[in-house]
Amino acid sequence: MTSNMAKRVGFALIAIPVALSLVWYGGLPLALLVAVAGWLGAGELVGFAKRQQVRPWSPAAHLVAALLPLAGWAVMVQPDTRDTLQAQWPFIAGAWVLVVLLATLARLGPEQRPLSAASITVLAPLYAGGLPAFLLAIRHAGHGERSWEGTALVFFPLVTVWICDSVAMTVGKRVGGPRLAPVVSPNKTWSGTVGGFIGALAVAPLYQALIFRPLHMELSPWHLLAVAGVIGVLGQLGDLAESLFKREAGLKDSSHLIPGHGGVLDRLDSLYFALPLTAGLYRLFGII
Repeated sequence: MTSNMAKRVGFALIAIPVALSLVWYGGLPLALLVAVAGWLGAGELVGFAKRQQVRPWSPAAHLVAALLPLAGWAVMVQPDTRDTLQAQWPFIAGAWVLVVLLATLARLGPEQRPLSAASITVLAPLYAGGLPAFLLAIRHAGHGERSWEGTALVFFPLVTVWICDSVAMTVGKRVGGPRLAPVVSPNKTWSGTVGGFIGALAVAPLYQALIFRPLHMELSPWHLLAVAGVIGVLGQLGDLAESLFKREAGLKDSSHLIPGHGGVLDRLDSLYFALPLTAGLYRLFGII
């Protein structure tokens, strides 16, 4: 076993039980975990920009990335907060954009790429904090704390992404063939992409038999296949989107935070697309 693989396995042995426990427990501990991931992910995006002499408003990007998941959790579990935010969110969003623009005007001159700095200040929290916050919507839309049913709904897209990525990597290495996006990610092939899609579809019936049915959750197999199929396509595009950002910044990994895995953005790249898509399809199909 290589040193890098040993690091990956060691990290997984710790991270998976912790993640399972926090998702099962739910509530504020889970919201704080997502908030920390948002804070760290926003910092990595800001780091991409700084490598290109762009100066986003870093403290604000970090803070809002952490607040978005906490606000999402509050909306899920506290009716008063939900009513207030539903009525006020357009004004809050508008105020946030105005504050970013005023801060940009005060901090930067025209030669310091103010448009790029303001854009990344707004995008980083939405990407790193807003998109993964849909995990909380999946977990708490119909289930309270300490719920295996809510945990199962969360882990379905997680497992699907993990299987899709693993199968895509294995098939891509063994079969090879034409590159999917040679400029953005030279190692990805069409064969691996198709293999990953098939792997994602295969998760649906297995997960239903092994997880949903023992929990007496009778979900439509066609709905699960639809969710898995969407993840199998668009989740891989989420991976490419993050690779595009890294390619622009001239980086292989978003950071070296996680041993053997790179950074937060590297670990959540597909999930940034998969989680909101799963939440939307769950809502469309009446699952949450």
